[in-house]
Amino acid sequence: MPIPHIHHLKGEITVPGDKSISHRSIMLGALANGTTEVTGFLQGADCLSSISCFQKMGIEVENNKKNNTVRIHGKGLHGLTAPSGTLDVGNSGTTTRLMSGILAAQPFTSMIDGDASIRKRPMGRIMTPLSQMGAVFENLNTEQCAPFTITGGSLHGIDYVSPVASAQVKSAVLLAGLFAEGKTSVTEPYVSRNHTELMLQSFGADIQCDGTTAAVLPARELAAQHIYVPGDISSAAYFIAAGLITPDSEITIRNVGINPTRDGILTVCRAMGANITLSNVKDTIGEPIADITVSTSSLHGCTVEGDIIPKLIDEIPVIAIMAAFACGTTIIKDAQELKVKESNRIDVMVNNLSSMGADIEGTEDGMIIHGGRELHGAVIDSKLDHRIAMSFAIAGGLAKGDTEIIGADCVNISYPDFYPDLASLAR
Repeated sequence: MPIPHIHHLKGEITVPGDKSISHRSIMLGALANGTTEVTGFLQGADCLSSISCFQKMGIEVENNKKNNTVRIHGKGLHGLTAPSGTLDVGNSGTTTRLMSGILAAQPFTSMIDGDASIRKRPMGRIMTPLSQMGAVFENLNTEQCAPFTITGGSLHGIDYVSPVASAQVKSAVLLAGLFAEGKTSVTEPYVSRNHTELMLQSFGADIQCDGTTAAVLPARELAAQHIYVPGDISSAAYFIAAGLITPDSEITIRNVGINPTRDGILTVCRAMGANITLSNVKDTIGEPIADITVSTSSLHGCTVEGDIIPKLIDEIPVIAIMAAFACGTTIIKDAQELKVKESNRIDVMVNNLSSMGADIEGTEDGMIIHGGRELHGAVIDSKLDHRIAMSFAIAGGLAKGDTEIIGADCVNISYPDFYPDLASLAR
């Protein structure tokens, strides 16, 4: 797909609903008693995979795609039925890992499979703690990846120390903990996004958080809720970056979730000297929301490392784009998790930015970008990774010469209207 040039960006935009919250609304809604109503649901392919999987387990889900509302008719903690066939998660790592926590406690065997990308993503990180709790996994290949089966067991609580700060690992264990005997806790090296903890609390679960540890007690029941899904800050990040590095630009992104476990992109932008303001700050079920306004800025390099990494792991590709347009050097460290996303995002960012003329080198746990070089058009291989495609749509729009993205339609995973929305701001 050829990428149109961007000269100026002006106006307002509303990005799709938060992907993490949308996934969790389906899963907890299915386990609750009564009907959970979701407003602002993300109609991306990943979240639709979550709907499909729970429908296969007997949950009625009404999805009104025209107004992004979903009604989940929950059957309670023990209401799921054995799926009629393979649970196809598509490209969704969130569906795979979080659903596995629920399946670990079900009195039946389930098979999970997905696309070529899912078949390469590491699932041992959930298999280990869930097996310790009493679930039985069988791999259908030589790696700890999909496809695999889960046979649910009579679970017991554990105190799990996770080697990685991963909301998906944490959530899988906590969801299993709803069904376990005794208390279940997860301790991470850093705090990862906490949407599961907030939503569990709103549904009535007994959950406590202390530092980097989250713990849950077994639940008798969960109560259906009304959930408002804010705009996804990971989707907003592309427009934040574009507004900062495009000449004579100003963009306002409305109703974006600014959960403090997810707002690392804002911290980095400020550290780079961004003109960025928040307004109309409000709260819904523990999730803070704001309008974000950005305008053209003279950015400079910074170091991104340590406990901020889990707060912006999905935004690192577009941070690398900003760094290429900034003055000075940006160093990204402690981000080895990028290697096991939909693609190896370290390698893909280095290869593609280098092809555009950027001064970038990959490291074992990140990358070093010496900014300020003029980028030129290139053929970009997205590796069917939605975050790569959207990042290079911004870079390609500002580069000299023509840019084409191979596999550009992969943005449908999280942001089906990304290209039209970008075009609507172009002046």
